[in-house]
Amino acid sequence: MTDTTEPPVIPDAQAVTTADLTAALAAGWRDFLKAPMFGIVFGALFSVIGITIYLQLVVQGSSYWILPLACGFPLVGPFLAVGLYEVSRELEAGQKPTWPRIFRTILGQSQGQVPSMAFVVLFFYLVWVYLAHLVFALSFGLRPLTNVMTSADLLFSPQGITMLLVGTIVGGALAALLFAVTVMAVPMIVDRDVDVVTAMIRSFTFVRDNAGTMALWAVIVVVLSILGSLPGFLGMILVFPVLGHATWHLYRRAYPRGDG
Repeated sequence: MTDTTEPPVIPDAQAVTTADLTAALAAGWRDFLKAPMFGIVFGALFSVIGITIYLQLVVQGSSYWILPLACGFPLVGPFLAVGLYEVSRELEAGQKPTWPRIFRTILGQSQGQVPSMAFVVLFFYLVWVYLAHLVFALSFGLRPLTNVMTSADLLFSPQGITMLLVGTIVGGALAALLFAVTVMAVPMIVDRDVDVVTAMIRSFTFVRDNAGTMALWAVIVVVLSILGSLPGFLGMILVFPVLGHATWHLYRRAYPRGDG
């Protein structure tokens, strides 16, 4: 029997401006105030994961991994914010957010596309960790792994400067690619019956067509994430949920409700 199911129709995205970024942040803050418990739980979870990774590395004497893992950790943010997207979606629909619906979204709604996106994000993260190790090896040769961030002599040596430059370029390129393919994709698979590949393509196209605005959004996310991470990741209890809700509202400005 031939399957005649038509693929979901996704309308073209609307352009966004810097005014939309401001509006999205304001809406994100309002959603946090409307459902603070959900935001605090997800923000605390994000912070606990970061603190746990840090402490585990220190205990194991693997502090040389702290910098690459700290730089790469925010890459998983879009996936960890899935629950926040669902909270905003329910608030938008006039519903009271509930944990059962949120967990259904995280664990299997949209025909398993959310878990599939988790594998995509994890793959990017593992690639970053591998590349960070590779950049260190290419910069310092066969020297045993060292936490160069605690050694000024190593950090400001020609090899250390080379490592920082190459690591910044490689890490920035990888982060930009992951940002482009997930920033709209993750909210889209929460909102629509769409597969991961289609959502990623749409997200990449949207970022390409709104490069300037989305570059500014990426800078905002990075700056707020750094500020939130400075006091032992504790600031992310507030920053993470607000950014998560704001990302949903930015998605909604690109793909208004009822447009397809």
